[in-house]
This record gives sequence, C-alpha cells and structure tokens, in this order.
Amino acid sequence: MRKFLILVVLQAALLSCSNLKQTTENKPTPSLKFISSLEIPFNQTFQDTKVGGLSGIDYDPKQDLYYLICDDRSVFNDSRFYTAKIRLIENKLESIHFQSVTTLKDETGKSYGNWNTSPTTACDPEDMRYNPKTNSLVWSSEGARVVTTAKLVLQNPSLNFMDLKGNFKFKAKLPANLEIQKEEKGPRNNGTLEGITFDRKYKKIYTNIEEPLFEDGDQANTSKGGLIRLYQFNAKTKKNTAQYGYKLEPIALEPNPKGAFAVNGVSAIQYYDKNQLLVVERSYSTGTQACTVKVYLCDLKKATNVKNYGSLKNQHYELASKKLMLNMDDLGIFIDNIEGLTFGPKLANGHQSIIFISDNNFSEIQKTQVLVFELVE
Repeated sequence: MRKFLILVVLQAALLSCSNLKQTTENKPTPSLKFISSLEIPFNQTFQDTKVGGLSGIDYDPKQDLYYLICDDRSVFNDSRFYTAKIRLIENKLESIHFQSVTTLKDETGKSYGNWNTSPTTACDPEDMRYNPKTNSLVWSSEGARVVTTAKLVLQNPSLNFMDLKGNFKFKAKLPANLEIQKEEKGPRNNGTLEGITFDRKYKKIYTNIEEPLFEDGDQANTSKGGLIRLYQFNAKTKKNTAQYGYKLEPIALEPNPKGAFAVNGVSAIQYYDKNQLLVVERSYSTGTQACTVKVYLCDLKKATNVKNYGSLKNQHYELASKKLMLNMDDLGIFIDNIEGLTFGPKLANGHQSIIFISDNNFSEIQKTQVLVFELVE
C-alpha cells in the first residue's frame, strides 16, 4: 500500500511538471508601469542646432549613452543625430545632457539638401539604431511622394548604414514594393519606413512602414484599421528576407471638424524576444492635441511570410498576432507624438526600463517628452 501511494504521488508530481512545461509557452502578456517623465524645452539649442523633431532613440549600455535621430529635413539645421546622457536616479528622470551632434552624410559625402529649396536631395530621418558588433549605426529615411500640379517629388525610402561620424557606408537593397511611384502603387507619402530594431544577436534587422501600401488596402479610419507590413532584413547581406502583415487599430478619435486630417500608424518598434516585437501605434486626430498611443506585443511565429504577395487583399495568410500591453490614455497624463523607444538601464529593483521619446515636429504647441516605464513580466 505504501509503495502504491508513493507511486501515485510521483505520477502526480510528474503530471504537474508536464502541465507546467506546457503552460510556460503561454506566458502572461508583459505590462508597462509608468515611472517618470521629463520635457525638453521647445527653445533648447545645442551646439548651434535647434533641438526638436526627435523621432528615434537607442541606448548603448556599455557607454551609458543614448543615440537620438532628428527628423529635420535640413530646414532648421543640417539633418543630424545627437548623443546624450539621460540621468535616472532612484527610478526618476533627473536630466538629459546632450553630448554631441553629428551631421548625416549622403553617398557623396555631403550633407543632405534643404527640403524647402532642394527637395530631391533632402532626406526624412525617422529612426536609428546602434550596432555594438560593428560600432556603427543604421537609420531610416521615409523619402517623399508629392504628386501635385505644382510639384512632383518621387524619392524612395532608404535604410542607411553609417559610421559614428555620420559618414555613409552603404544602404540596404529595398524590395520593389517600397519604391515610390507616381501612380497610386507602393508606399504612401509620409507613411513608409518608420521604426528600426535589431534582434538580440544583431543578425536581423526589422523595420516597418507606418501606413498601408496602396495595393494592400485603405488607410486606417475611425471604423476600421489598415494592413501594414513589417520587413525583416539580413543584417550582414542587407537583403530583405521576410515580410509580415500586421493589422492596425482604427483611428482612436473622430477628427474635428469631421473629415479633417486623422491618422493611425506604427511609429516605432523594439525587438523583445524570439519572434516578438514591441509595436507602438500612434493615433492623432485634428482637434485633439494629445495622441492616443498604444503598445502591443507582436508575435511573428505563426505569421505568413508575404514577401512574394503583390497585395494583401483577397489572399489567404496568417497575420502577426498582437496583444495590448499599454494604452497611454490610461495614464491620465498628456501624451504627445511618441516616435521612439528603447530598452534603457535596469531599475533599482532589477527590472528592465523602457524609454519613449516624442517628436514635437518643431512646433511650439507640441512637446518633446522623455518617458520611462518599468517592464513588468
């Protein structure tokens, strides 16, 4: 009888362990807890440049240094990026001290042109990431698609690689569906390459378009979302290896007046874990100064590689899955145009921090915010 009882207990223990092993694949969705924030003044300058338009941020933990790209199209100053030290004391943001400013160089070694006077030689920087394996940087430009009776500008987006001094090294070969066209095919203006992130081993690069390609369907509206693509590149060969469909949420608020400008798109991404990305959806509607910003945990594991799909309409495929981690509307504070995020240093309790930054579009009615969150897993 005793042997029988021991056998039953052992079987129960083994069964319990088996169940535990099965359920670890279905981990609870991590969440983000707001910790602290600070605002960079609108009139702040650094080394004779206007600080603003900060649309991407990345952190180098070994140097305790942040890289911040500016989306100035050489209108206020040359297109550029900054480095900075962000002081976080007892989980509170104390200050941000800019260390350097570096001009972005094109393939000829020159600074990019002024969008207002020479749009074909300008760039539109959106995000940037540091690669410690190569001690270099990669950044994205949205390009431009302006088709009017008065102006025609067709400038392809680009994924650019440079050294720490801003010197151009090479660029990725983009797939054909990212070529800007006069016809309504390919990327929309101001809706192309936006976020960038490396995987943990710096072997893959992920990037995304902000809004749907023309051939993939309509933009998001207040009734329904749109379909965008997430792009995967081989970091060594610089070639596109995969594309995944991702479903945007509808625009959060009806614009005022009705019919005025409103948008929802993916403004930033951050590698999280194998096949998983943090995805920032940023919704803005005319008549409301704040943005609705939601952070999702996106999983690509079961998503179909749609690289060879000419369109995402009327096709059979699996989208990337997504789970809501945070709706910043729930914080009860003003949230502006969040366009960048990065893992920051460990907090006092040992948990991981995540830092977001907003792009003020060089507007005095918008804010450049730095926000710190605790990742709760």
